[in-house]
Amino acid sequence: MEALKLDQVSKRFGGLHVLEDITLSVGEGERVVLIGPNGAVKTTTFNLINGQLPVSSGRIFLFGEDVTKLPVHARAQRGIARSFQISSVYPNLTVLDNAILTAHGLRQSRFGVFRSVDAYPELMEKVQTALDHAGLWEERHEFVKNLAYGQQRRFEIALTLAADPKLLLLDEPSCGLTRGECGDMIEVINTLPRGITTIVVAHDMDVIFGVAERIVVLYYGKLLADGDPATIQADRRVREIYMGVEEGTERVGGF
Repeated sequence: MEALKLDQVSKRFGGLHVLEDITLSVGEGERVVLIGPNGAVKTTTFNLINGQLPVSSGRIFLFGEDVTKLPVHARAQRGIARSFQISSVYPNLTVLDNAILTAHGLRQSRFGVFRSVDAYPELMEKVQTALDHAGLWEERHEFVKNLAYGQQRRFEIALTLAADPKLLLLDEPSCGLTRGECGDMIEVINTLPRGITTIVVAHDMDVIFGVAERIVVLYYGKLLADGDPATIQADRRVREIYMGVEEGTERVGGF
């Protein structure tokens, strides 16, 4: 089953065409990495998928339902969760409070403002599972601002898991991480439940080839290539345009 389908999706800002007739399908449970040089509008594509930006033309389907005109919150209720390149947590709240707020956000329990969280054992179990996955349950009473940067990045993924997603969008999850922290992030992504369809925007070669089952390459608003890691690694256009490596020269990094 298709988890996500973009059908001839385009985006224009006035007379500027930033995305042109993109058609793309992602199967349920797939792990896809979206790559491309700066200006390839990868984040813009995420903004279209989760509803932060409206499409100029084309349609977007989520698990077979046309969600093209639905707002962000309605798409979230249908299973889209997203992390951002820039941290978007509440630094002056604890890890646990952040996670509880996120878990409540898409549930009817969010209207029970005078009830203790202890009244929702299923929700607390979901929160603990999410924090355990990111290796942060022991830090649950710590203020988020006191976490190390690498922990904060893992915490953002924990928050998306607390929202019980079906489609997870991760925008540069390794941004600013050390090599060791990047390895931890790769493990967190690789151990996500297989029922969660995951799309990652990345430029770090360790992340790209460490988590991708399939790689989609955007080049200035157009779909340049789409295939498994070995196919993309051998693609001459990707090597020349994305990596700036001409045919016959020594490979650089993952390419």
